[in-house]
Amino acid sequence: MSTQKSNDIQLFQKEIVRTHWNEEEEKWYFSIIDVVAILTEQGDFQKARKYWNKLKERLKNEGNETVTNCHQLKMKATDGKMRATDVADTEQLLRLIQSIPSPKAEPFKMWLAQVGSDRIEENENPELAFDRAMETYLKKGYSKEWINQRLKSIEVRKELTDEWQERGMKQGLEYAILTNEITEAWSGKSIKEYKKLKNLKKENLRDNMSNLELVLNMLAEASTTEISKEKKPEGLEENKDIAQKGGTAAKKARLEIEKQTGKSIVTKKNAKNLSSNSENQKIEHGKTGEK
Repeated sequence: MSTQKSNDIQLFQKEIVRTHWNEEEEKWYFSIIDVVAILTEQGDFQKARKYWNKLKERLKNEGNETVTNCHQLKMKATDGKMRATDVADTEQLLRLIQSIPSPKAEPFKMWLAQVGSDRIEENENPELAFDRAMETYLKKGYSKEWINQRLKSIEVRKELTDEWQERGMKQGLEYAILTNEITEAWSGKSIKEYKKLKNLKKENLRDNMSNLELVLNMLAEASTTEISKEKKPEGLEENKDIAQKGGTAAKKARLEIEKQTGKSIVTKKNAKNLSSNSENQKIEHGKTGEK
């Protein structure tokens, strides 16, 4: 399979399905266990995995070519680590669904067709991706003001990762290390500590930030991008130094705001309990998987 990866999270009836878009093949790959968990209504991941293992064994014994042709890709597990998991493309998945008795089978088939159609349209018109992101956040109950801020943060993040790619940084571990350096520099907390403060597990940290937290995080990432473009760092250590400098620029802004307001910007409030009065938000718990 192609090494060009675009990992994403899709939502089916508010249930998470881990996906991978292969640019060269122009097709989606879906985590089979995630699909099995939804169709069999198994809330427990281990039970879904056991169901899939038994189904896979039965289908192999029946000579099912779909199972034989399934690939494995590394996807983010519930513990945050990248683990190999069985994946299937749309055609393979449609065949597998026929082997799983479920009232959700037909709605899932329609969802698969829509996901494929959406991606093709977004490739032709990138603005549609933002429109659909807006729609998804609105369905979750986020305010339009917050969503506009969040979408801008995605744009800023993309500019930063493009710069890291230019500097030779590897997607995955090195991106995560650099992101942690930026976060810790501006907020005073590592990503792990930040998520613990907000009582988060696999939820996306940015989806649980207030407007001000998002703004400062954007400032830190935008500063890192600009400094990197000027300094052109080489290697992980030099890029870590730039990340710290970018984060420190935002830290200065945070400290000044906190001095003027007498309030801490880094808050334990998450998307579920951020005050709608003080933050002008009415949002529920966010789970998109961006890191």
